Amino acid sequence: MASSSLQSPIAKKLEGKVAFITGGASGIGAATTRLFVQHGAKVTIADIQDNLGTSLVHEIGTEKAIFIHCNVAIESDVQNAVDATIEKFGKLDIMFSNAGVLGKPISSILEVDYDIIKTVFDVNIIGAFFCAKHAARVMIPFKKGSIIFTASVATVVSGLVPHAYAASKCAVLGLSKNIGVELGKYGIKVNCVSPYYVGTPLALNMLGIADREMADKWIAEAGNLKGALLNEEEVAKAVLYLVSDDSKYVSGMNLVLDGGFSTTNVALAYNKLFPSDHQ
Repeated sequence: MASSSLQSPIAKKLEGKVAFITGGASGIGAATTRLFVQHGAKVTIADIQDNLGTSLVHEIGTEKAIFIHCNVAIESDVQNAVDATIEKFGKLDIMFSNAGVLGKPISSILEVDYDIIKTVFDVNIIGAFFCAKHAARVMIPFKKGSIIFTASVATVVSGLVPHAYAASKCAVLGLSKNIGVELGKYGIKVNCVSPYYVGTPLALNMLGIADREMADKWIAEAGNLKGALLNEEEVAKAVLYLVSDDSKYVSGMNLVLDGGFSTTNVALAYNKLFPSDHQ
């Protein structure tokens, strides 16, 4: 048997599919973009990070991906980007509403003000509404589609992230379940993926650590499942599962990627991650 026959290509789970990924220029979004393309999808990268988005398109190839500047908190941006996707690729099969912001790191409800809440909610919640609305607008006529939201382990445990961020992600989970009920009759699946800490710039900012390697060490120490570390690529694989035919009858799920963290005494992990807080 020729050795080349042993190197069989991967089964492309998204062949012929078109995906729209917000926050697609970096972090989890960029990892998901690369994985989707690897599995045969065409992808619209929607982000406000123009340089990173353009560079990623050049890396992947203009026949497989496009970048569109899109602030998800502005409905016209989302609408125009979805319309441009239809114009370029002819349809939309997958909406991955992934863009998110942490907001100003605060440790007490006493520090909250309107601007902090508005900034986080505009992107994390209102942006999710707009992504769902305009995905549904173009998916309903075809009676199929998949909408995924990036939520957070904060949907199942408390006390690990700033209040506004936690509230926004719990709202996203509620939104996903509610619209999943509405869109089920149109054959559209709606799910959430809820990761534990991943060493993205967002998480590094929250932890107050500039070095990714050090952050990963802290995160691993506080985590429950040893010998493994959650990264952007692992989250992307979970998203791939939720949008592929491997999960044809999966809707209304909150897929928590936390290595069993939420089954533990979370307070112990909090003290490891933030040893100086509230002392």
